[in-house]
Amino acid sequence: MLLVDAKTMQAMDAKTIEEIGIPGLVLMENAGLGCVRIILEELSQALERGCMVVAGPGNNGGDGFVIARHLFQKGKSVRILSLAALERFKGDALTNLKACQGLGIDVVEVLDQEALEKNRGLFTDAGFIVDAMFGTGLKRPLEERFKGAAELINESDAQVFSVDIASGLSADTGQVLGAAVRADVTGTMAVAKVGQVNWPGVLYTGRLHVIDIGIPDFVKAQAERVYECFDRELFRQLFQPRPVDGHKGTFGHVIIFGGSRGKTGAACLAAHGALRAGAGLVTVASVRSSQFVISQKLTEAMTEGLPESPDGQISLDAYDRAMELLQGKKAACIGPGLGVTKDATVFSQKMAVHCHLPLVMDADALTALAKCTEILKEAKAPRILTPHPGEMARLTGKEVRDVQQDRIGVSRALAQDTGAVVVLKGMSTVVASPDGKVSINMSGNSGMGTGGMGDTLTGIIGALLGQGYTPWDAARLGVYVHGSSADLVSKMKGPFGYTAREAADQLPRLWAMVS
Repeated sequence: MLLVDAKTMQAMDAKTIEEIGIPGLVLMENAGLGCVRIILEELSQALERGCMVVAGPGNNGGDGFVIARHLFQKGKSVRILSLAALERFKGDALTNLKACQGLGIDVVEVLDQEALEKNRGLFTDAGFIVDAMFGTGLKRPLEERFKGAAELINESDAQVFSVDIASGLSADTGQVLGAAVRADVTGTMAVAKVGQVNWPGVLYTGRLHVIDIGIPDFVKAQAERVYECFDRELFRQLFQPRPVDGHKGTFGHVIIFGGSRGKTGAACLAAHGALRAGAGLVTVASVRSSQFVISQKLTEAMTEGLPESPDGQISLDAYDRAMELLQGKKAACIGPGLGVTKDATVFSQKMAVHCHLPLVMDADALTALAKCTEILKEAKAPRILTPHPGEMARLTGKEVRDVQQDRIGVSRALAQDTGAVVVLKGMSTVVASPDGKVSINMSGNSGMGTGGMGDTLTGIIGALLGQGYTPWDAARLGVYVHGSSADLVSKMKGPFGYTAREAADQLPRLWAMVS
């Protein structure tokens, strides 16, 4: 699904109105009617307890007036609370305000914090609230009565519908601008916005519906396709059917470097993820003292023992043998349980540069890159980095808080600086490519917050690389199917308490859905 930022959406609106000649009043009417259809389908029960439209200045308020008018004409009890002086409305919004007044809809002006407090009861009495304060153009934090109104909406027991975007959210990043409405449902116009699917905006958006307001398809098609929301539709488009005469050699041999003494589980989970993702062959290259343990845990994968240091982590002496083991393989993964000693760190750094295969780097391998990401510019083949927010903070020299406040910007910058595809894990996982493209994942759930999930993702992406997917496609597809497999387990077993292995075991069901 295409995503746009505020600037792109404004350009699409302007082209439709100014160049094509579809009046803004028509677009506003279509927007309001689309919202009403969703409201009647999803929130009709709450609507029977009385509706209040909270309108802000500008066209978002105008959309709210259209909604109020149509609900009123359908016999619903409707009141408008305007946070802008009525004489300040102009153009299309003013036209619709006058129509509401002509119908006799009650309009209450609230122009300061004191007036808002006097009308607090309107929020508690409403069973249904339409948030039409601000749209996608909001850039600065909500202040005074607007912030207060958002807080009162959130404190109320009403069901909440946000027009275009939950007021207070940045359409570009999903960050909360001072305060934001928590919507149960959002009806967004023409195209979904980046901030509605990125964290934390996804938490404020509720169930998202895209409304056709009359912007021509060719205008949408001409929009710069920088952002996407990776959903089931894209999964079906990207999935490559396997040839019926394929064999284990057809589907790639993946090698995984990891599994130091005491951390064999991480390497085993990566291998299990690779096997469930369809790799033809998988080899786990670990320190020799771990090889027996790994071979006992994995019956379908091969193992290779490498030289180790006295503490059971990989020795730099293993490097030459590791390079030999790359021969005949299609993709490699490094990091799960590898170790963080000096030797292990140098080993990871040398592999980051000299491995001639597409390489997925996770966990300890990312720690090894923390102060030298510039070496990736010399890499002999594509690299995929899969950090969680803490690892991303170490890679970029930022605080975790700063990473989380700009997940897209930080991911895109690291991808462009290193030439690697970057996967920033977490809710609404961000995948960024070196050319500036960003994909935001829509699958997964909080039950994935348990050990080993990242290891299986590493193996899944490695297997997809081995089957011939590009790094960009392997990363996007891998993240999506990983989350979707966890969603299947969640439905079968419960919202949490399942394991990384159990999630990976559901991958064949996903492949069956599109095969």
